[in-house]
Amino acid sequence: MSALARDLAPLVLAGVLGPAGAGKLFGRGTARQAPRTALARLLRDGGRAALVLRVLGAVELLLAAALLARPTTPLPGAAAALLGAGFLGYLGYARTAAPGSSCGCTARQEAPLTWRAFARAAAVLAGGAAAALARQPWWTAAARHPAAAACLVLAAAVALTALSADPERRWRMPLRRLRLRIAGHPLAATATATATATATATATATATATAVAPATTPATTLAAMPPDAAGAPPPVPLTAAGARTAVPVAATVELLERSRAWQSVSRVVRSALMDHWDDGGWRILQFAGVYGGGTAARPVLVLFAVDAAASLDTVREPAVRVSVIDADSGAPVMATA
Repeated sequence: MSALARDLAPLVLAGVLGPAGAGKLFGRGTARQAPRTALARLLRDGGRAALVLRVLGAVELLLAAALLARPTTPLPGAAAALLGAGFLGYLGYARTAAPGSSCGCTARQEAPLTWRAFARAAAVLAGGAAAALARQPWWTAAARHPAAAACLVLAAAVALTALSADPERRWRMPLRRLRLRIAGHPLAATATATATATATATATATATATAVAPATTPATTLAAMPPDAAGAPPPVPLTAAGARTAVPVAATVELLERSRAWQSVSRVVRSALMDHWDDGGWRILQFAGVYGGGTAARPVLVLFAVDAAASLDTVREPAVRVSVIDADSGAPVMATA
């Protein structure tokens, strides 16, 4: 069995490196995620971090192709093992220097580092060492022991899925949504009463917030929603017309980070969500950032205005207003509709 696992290692390792490399090289999320990874801090530039991630993706794709085509050649396996060792070293740096940042390992997820990232890197290291010792092509080993080979490959696939960077989004959330569609929402019977209570509480909270809100909040909101290039006012969100209720803040952030507006200014953002508030059907999301480079760099606040009722379940490309203002003076730095 150990010999079979060794001979199948090139196939399994190619299945790991191939999708990861394709995601980095061709994925639209690479440019969006790069500025928020530890690599951007190491290179001191989000653009260079995105370039390095794409180059790394190309290397992973080449290694995957070599492992599939020349499985008995030690060089691809040894190179993959070195790559895994490099991943472990980088993850150690990231955990120390930027513990709250993403590693950029898959270019599809922006969650902070967890033990799963270290386990995946260790798996690449071990898989590369095993692939370098392969004695026969993986297709020959699979043909000689088809049942055992299928079981080994299936077990490896399950283990790698469990080590996925985002099991919550990949399979737990779809399963929960399926359960709700089949069994119905457990709070559906109290929806009317909850909506009435929420409306009353919102009205009270709005009146209180108006009385105690800091003087900078109205100006910030106006800066976040400038008129577009044609001078037209911002679109009216559906929540302002009472069409839908506001979604959780996490859903708004997820939708924002998949939008073109986020990609246009993601190079400026340097923090996770710092603050948020709702105003007239809009949800204002505040991030910290750095505008410019070198001696001209200055701290800024990046503000996004998103329809408070929009989510991935309702729209794919939301209407977003963006404003970048100087953190010290409050003067607008740049804005886009």
